[in-house]
Amino acid sequence: MVIHSTLSRRREPLSTGPDGVVRIYVCGPTVYSRVHIGNARPFVVFSVLKRYLERRGVRCRLVANVTDVNDKIYAAARAEGVPSTELAERYTRAYIEDTDRLGLGRPDAEPTVTATMDAIIALIADLVDQGLAYPAGGDVYYRVGSFADYGRLSGRRLDEMVATEPGEAKEHPLDFALWKGRKADEDAWWDSPWGPGRPGWHIECSAMAECELGTEFEIHGGGIDLVFPHHENEIAQTEGARHRPLAKIWMHNEMLELGGGKMSKSEGNIRPLCEVLDEWPREVVLAYFLTSHYRSKIPFTEERLREAEAVCDRLRNGLRALDRAIAAPGEGTDTGLAQALVAARTRFHDALDDDFGTPGAFAAVFDLVRAVNQAVESAARPAAGQLQEVRRELTAMLDVFGLGTLDEAGPVVPDEVMDLLMQREDARGARDFARADEIRGRIRTLGFELRDTPEGPQVYPA
Repeated sequence: MVIHSTLSRRREPLSTGPDGVVRIYVCGPTVYSRVHIGNARPFVVFSVLKRYLERRGVRCRLVANVTDVNDKIYAAARAEGVPSTELAERYTRAYIEDTDRLGLGRPDAEPTVTATMDAIIALIADLVDQGLAYPAGGDVYYRVGSFADYGRLSGRRLDEMVATEPGEAKEHPLDFALWKGRKADEDAWWDSPWGPGRPGWHIECSAMAECELGTEFEIHGGGIDLVFPHHENEIAQTEGARHRPLAKIWMHNEMLELGGGKMSKSEGNIRPLCEVLDEWPREVVLAYFLTSHYRSKIPFTEERLREAEAVCDRLRNGLRALDRAIAAPGEGTDTGLAQALVAARTRFHDALDDDFGTPGAFAAVFDLVRAVNQAVESAARPAAGQLQEVRRELTAMLDVFGLGTLDEAGPVVPDEVMDLLMQREDARGARDFARADEIRGRIRTLGFELRDTPEGPQVYPA
């Protein structure tokens, strides 16, 4: 498998660590409100990557942090008039509840800042001891100019950068905070060698990643908006302190777009994930994400969700057509279906092995569904054993995407409607188009719409 690395700007081969495990760290949410649909994209991308690797027999450890100490949390808590720890705990629970609804399982570890405080303070102390950081008035800052490779990830030069953090005590405008002295309006703080306070955002992930995965792990992931300054600063901190790479591959997903711009809380153009899942089945949300490449922007529109819904309907109809054929099988072997199964399996793996190309993998699945429809609609249906083998493989492919139980979700097409569908196909084969049109009308009276597609006839609730 090869994955495009933001750091090298080329596809890099994915290898396991010394223990045979692929270790993945993904930057998770800052819990000051409900997560939005854009926050769900990295959760889906890296959860499905883990599912695929495990399907191929590769052991994988996925870590996704929760930032529960942050300026935005203090501000939101003050606005609500509640303790910041209470607000963070509430939205951490909400984040887990909302992402659980996606049906992809949980990461192997979900560390929090509050549970990693000792390691964070120790890492800052190491940077101070090595002269890469300096205390100043209760704060501690990283000396950006001391790290020769600063800007390598984002492709920026120091003389082109603009300071992202204020600070009167900084030696240089680009230096960033590792530790922030306690402010009077901050209700949660920790003791440190530099006085009471709490960590800066960037050092939190360096420490949590090292605690859970060590250094030089296989993949560091997150949204493309985190490349600078967050991930750039993580590299400077960890490589400065440990003198070895933080991660081998830096894998970034693109953003969602709403109203022509990126979706973000700061822009105020967000849709909470929980609201989207109240309106659309989880399968539709997963198909919405995964039918686009993770490095492509996706418009968040009703039209795109309807397209994802149609994808799910086509797949669901294919699974149910297989089940009906298994219940009334033929006796022979369909050579075309056997060849289609082998080709689909190969294309599925090839697509995902090539920079996690989920659209190509979906195309392989659709090719197999098309072959299934042709086989079960033929006069000589395949034997049950062959149909069951195809059913197992198709379900296994869909399960990588969290869609393995797709046939259990959504409206069930009654047997009466499916019988009429088969009769219509017989009439069309005999070129009795008047009868075919009559049967279409009978299907409509039963509350279903028949659409002829390149994959064969499909039935949808009217």
